[in-house]
Amino acid sequence: MRDKVEEVLDKIRPSLVADGGNVELVDVNDGTVEVKFTGACDGCPMATMTLKMGIEQILKQEIPEVKEVVAVEPD
Repeated sequence: MRDKVEEVLDKIRPSLVADGGNVELVDVNDGTVEVKFTGACDGCPMATMTLKMGIEQILKQEIPEVKEVVAVEPD
């Protein structure tokens, strides 16, 4: 499933990169996808909306096994 998630994130990334940010896949565990925002997305006030209304919805649509997408803090 990790490869499928990475493929979908590759479709989403150009939009984030256009705004100076990006998203990295951290882990996939039992339907929960962990991602880390980087660049301008890290700390952006709109990051939660981007995560839930954008990334999570697209991943759930493309991969029915995805239950939730959560952001983890950058190192």
